[in-house]
Amino acid sequence: MAEEELKPYLITDPAEMSVRIDELRAQGKKIGLVPTMGALHLGHLSLAIASKNECDVTVVSDFVNPTQFAPGEDYEQYPRNLDADITLLSQIGSDFIFAPSPAQMYPRGFEANVHVGGVTKTLEGAFRPTHFDGVCTVVLKLFNITRADVAYFGQKDYQQVCVVKKMVADLNVPTQIAMRPIIRERDGLAMSSRNRYLSDDERRQALVLSKSLDKAEELIKGGERDASVVLDAMREIIATAPSAKIDYLHIGDPDTLGAMERIAGSVVILEAVRIGSTRLIDNKLVERK
Repeated sequence: MAEEELKPYLITDPAEMSVRIDELRAQGKKIGLVPTMGALHLGHLSLAIASKNECDVTVVSDFVNPTQFAPGEDYEQYPRNLDADITLLSQIGSDFIFAPSPAQMYPRGFEANVHVGGVTKTLEGAFRPTHFDGVCTVVLKLFNITRADVAYFGQKDYQQVCVVKKMVADLNVPTQIAMRPIIRERDGLAMSSRNRYLSDDERRQALVLSKSLDKAEELIKGGERDASVVLDAMREIIATAPSAKIDYLHIGDPDTLGAMERIAGSVVILEAVRIGSTRLIDNKLVERK
């Protein structure tokens, strides 16, 4: 099949997207959704491939959502390249790419807002207080537009997945949330659209994120139960990067994200670190029997 025939069908109008989905659901098709903000990389493609393998129809949304950016954050600079995204999705045969404009998603007079409490108040929520309201609002809109049976999210945004799961449960949204593992570069750096902001030197320094997580896993699996000891070891590694500034390091319950002082059972380790002017997040799930 020629590459042109594999290109996903581009839709920009939410109403047209809904009509297409109605037609497909009437045929009994299972719909998979991969919500993204574009600037696609192999991490995003792994989600689209999972959807292709498990669903009849795959929709990849490509929308830089303004409502999840606070004033002074990088909304205007956030990388956008729809043509490159379409080319990447053509390689795996995605069915649709939904790329609306902000005006189409938030028309004049739009005033609704989705707020989830509890799990949004710490970590990313503490540093970016309006962030998850914007995430939940746009994700619920995407769920309503696509009526997805399954939505695929990457583990790299672990807290976001927890927030979306809570929203879906509380609001009886009939969409299954599937989390897939972090995709990393060969040297361990978690793939992220923001990695392209890093200079060559900062890119090397950024490896302290994955190295600190690996050290934490080593300590926990080696029997360390004191979370403060593990966090101190992580800080020592991150401090070797001259431009690194820690926003948070956290060891918590994988479901509630509640902080753990004594490690027991499985934990999630989350971190947010600024390398130069670029803010990076990463995490690791560690099972301890």
